[in-house]
Amino acid sequence: MREFIKGYYFITDSHISIRGIFEDVKAAINAGVRIFQYREKDKSTREMFHEAMELRKLIKIGLLIINDRIDIALAVDADGVHIGQDDMPVSITRRLVGKNKIIGVTVHTLRQALKAEREGADYIGVSPIFKTTTKPDAQKPVGVEIISELKGYLHIPIVAIGGITLKNAKDVVCAGADAICAISAVLTKEDVETEIRKFQSLFNKGD
Repeated sequence: MREFIKGYYFITDSHISIRGIFEDVKAAINAGVRIFQYREKDKSTREMFHEAMELRKLIKIGLLIINDRIDIALAVDADGVHIGQDDMPVSITRRLVGKNKIIGVTVHTLRQALKAEREGADYIGVSPIFKTTTKPDAQKPVGVEIISELKGYLHIPIVAIGGITLKNAKDVVCAGADAICAISAVLTKEDVETEIRKFQSLFNKGD
């Protein structure tokens, strides 16, 4: 399933979405996205379950990843989970979700990335690359250079996230990112599909 972890990586955000997460996901599907993360921090477990189930039905080709909530991921038979440094350890997460599920881990340093891979992560999300306002508790920007450094050590896909826009995305791709996520640069626009295609083109052209 790792072959889907490339190009534009879509993450839902109900707080800044103009048309709602389901319309956003439909637009992303039309734009050729193949990996989707459902991220929701403020809704009840029941609401999250129902939304995740709807996303499971929408996404026919590609991966549905659930942020943080292993229980939701298992309940809707998602393709995997994405965890952070303060969440359940990778080894325990693997024991809970099984060997066939994707596990993504957010990292901020090379040491964290190496540990995540060693413990069985399928990909890492390095963040924040640049200053971001999407995640209030985000750490200081780690910069583009860390992507090139990670590329020299890791054997799993690298997803770059945090403050990425069309102006700086090419630098991120050139540094070696397998996938990029630009949340506010896409979800705050009227035409989500068109904006995603602009990011996708950076990979399609091999730039």
